[in-house]
Amino acid sequence: MATENHNHNQTFIDEICALPGGEGIKVCIQCGTCTASCPNADRMEHTPSELIAKARAGMKKEVLSSNAMWYCLSCYLCVVRCPRGVKITRLMHVLESLSARSGMNNKRTTTPVMYRGFNKSIAKNGRISEIWLMIGYYLRTNPLKALHMLPVAFNMFTHSRISLKADKMSPAAIKQLKAIVEKAESNGGAA
Repeated sequence: MATENHNHNQTFIDEICALPGGEGIKVCIQCGTCTASCPNADRMEHTPSELIAKARAGMKKEVLSSNAMWYCLSCYLCVVRCPRGVKITRLMHVLESLSARSGMNNKRTTTPVMYRGFNKSIAKNGRISEIWLMIGYYLRTNPLKALHMLPVAFNMFTHSRISLKADKMSPAAIKQLKAIVEKAESNGGAA
């Protein structure tokens, strides 16, 4: 039984390490410096050091369904202060990617909805249309909250800061962009 549990733990760690940025999980010494440095640790279900410990223990479902990685600000305070040089921010992005791939997204954060909308816009137009990205985001998360943002959107529109028309790249440029994305995905990146 202990061997089976060890293999399960190792499989999850290997899955994490297979993505660029995930290899740092193996050198963490659980000192807690990342957690002490994190301005969002109090909002996370599991602090960064707890998340790493749970991942190393093979607690895949608890890790990938956590909100912790989605609350990472990418401020790099943890990276700068880590005595082992673990790139915690990259590790958090790896866990986001694995969470999104597995469909274990945390229901208390809407960041994955934003990421999917962003990727969909890029895939379709080769560019981001902020207004349509945000409309899609609010329709999928909280349509009533969009009403509070209408004055901001109106001001931006009247000052020519946003457009209702989605800019598109040429079909040839979109084809090149899709080739780049496919290459990144084949090298372990995630869409």
